[in-house]
Amino acid sequence: MKITIVGVGYVGLVSGTCLAETGNDITCVDCDRKKIDLLNRSHLPIYEPGLAELLHRNVRDGRLRFTTDLPAAVKDARLVFLAVGTPPNKDGSVDLSAFWTAAEQLAPHIQPDCIVISKSTVPVGTTAKLAQRLKELTGREVNVACNPEFLKEGMGIEDFMKPDRVVIGAWKQEVFDILSDLYQPYLRTGKPLLLMSPESAEMTKYAANAMLATKISFINEIANICERTGADINDVRRGIGYDERIGFAFMFPGVGYGGSCLPKDVRALAAAAKMHGIEPRLIEAVHAVNEHQKNVLLEKLERHFEGRLSDKAVAVWGLSFKPGTDDIREAPSLVIIERLLQHKTTLRVYDPEAMNNVKALYGDRLVYCEKRDDALLGADALVICTEWKQFVHPDFANMRRLMRQPVIFDGRNLYNPATLRAAGFTYYSIGRPKIDAKNNTC
Repeated sequence: MKITIVGVGYVGLVSGTCLAETGNDITCVDCDRKKIDLLNRSHLPIYEPGLAELLHRNVRDGRLRFTTDLPAAVKDARLVFLAVGTPPNKDGSVDLSAFWTAAEQLAPHIQPDCIVISKSTVPVGTTAKLAQRLKELTGREVNVACNPEFLKEGMGIEDFMKPDRVVIGAWKQEVFDILSDLYQPYLRTGKPLLLMSPESAEMTKYAANAMLATKISFINEIANICERTGADINDVRRGIGYDERIGFAFMFPGVGYGGSCLPKDVRALAAAAKMHGIEPRLIEAVHAVNEHQKNVLLEKLERHFEGRLSDKAVAVWGLSFKPGTDDIREAPSLVIIERLLQHKTTLRVYDPEAMNNVKALYGDRLVYCEKRDDALLGADALVICTEWKQFVHPDFANMRRLMRQPVIFDGRNLYNPATLRAAGFTYYSIGRPKIDAKNNTC
C-alpha cells in the first residue's frame, strides 16, 4: 500500500519504518530539510534501539524514502498519517497549529479515495474537526480516522511490531477494513484490534498515559511516606504488587516521569476537562506529585551538605528521561542540573546517548565525561537520574577511590543498601532508609 507519513519526529519515523518493513511503500515528509537530508543518507536524528538497521534496510530496498515535497508525497497516497508534533501551550492545552497547517497543505493534493489518519496525540473532537476542515478545503467528503500510538521510547520497534493492541477510531466500515488489513501483520499473536469512534480513540490515548502517570506518582508518594515512617518501599511494592488488581508495572519509585508524552498529556487532559466544566482533581494531583518528586534528590543533597554546595563537585549519571533513548524533554536530570548550577556547583555529567542534547542546552557550563567513571573523579557526591544498565554493577571500590567523598544519591534504587554499607558509602535512595558511611548504620 502507498502510504505517506507527515511529520518525521519519533512517532512518524518509527511508524513509517515499521510499516515499510511489512512491504508497504512509505514516503515520510517533513519541513526540516536538514533532518530529511540526514535520513536520506540512512543516518538517524534520534537514538532508538533497532531503528538504524530497519531504516537502512528499507531505504536500500526502496520501500522507504524521505522528502520535503509535501504535494508530491501525498498525491498518490492511499493513506496519509498525520504525525506532527502537538506541543503544550503555557496553560497545558494542546498547540495544534502544526497539525492544522499540515492538513491545509495536503488537502489540495489528496486523491478522492485517500484516508487521512491522525497519528498525533490530539484532543477529543479533533478528528471530527479534521473531517470538516478537509471538506471545506476540498469541496468533498474525505475519509478520516484516529489511530493513536502507544510507543515507549527505547522500545518503539518492539511496541509497533508486537503491540498490546491497535486502536482505530473511525465512522465508516470501509475505513475500518482498510486499516484492519494494514495492521494484520502485527497482530498475528492474537492481540486485539479495537474499533471505536474517533472520540473514544482520542480519549483512549490520554486515558492510557494518565493512568500510567498516576501509577508512577502514586508509588512515589508512598515511597516518600515510607522514608518518614521507617518502612521500605521495596517491601511495600512487593506486598501490593502481587495483588492482581494492582500489579507491578509502572510501580517503581524514582525521581518522577519525564519525556514527551506523559507530562504533556496529563496537562492536556486536565486542560480539556476544565474546558468542559469538570474539575480534574486527581489528574492535577498526579502532575503536582510528579513535579515535587523531581526535587526529592535535590532536597536530600542540600540537607546532606547543609546547603553548602558552591565548593562541591557533583557527578551525574544519566541525563535522558529514561534508558534506551537520548530524549531529555522534561527529564528529572535537568531539574537537578538547573538547581545545582544556581548553587554554583561543579557538575560532571555522563550519559551513554543524551550528552549531545544536554550540551546543546548548557554548553560549557557542565563538564562532559566520555566514560561513566570519569564523572566520579574528585566528586563529592554521585547523583543517579536514569537507570541505564551500565550503572547497575559498578566497581564500588574503584568508585570510592575516585570520589572525594563516598556519597551516592540514587534516584532509581539501583543498589542494595547492604552492599553500599559494606563498601563504605553514605547512600540515599527513594523510599528506603539512609545508609550512613560515618557510623556504618542506617
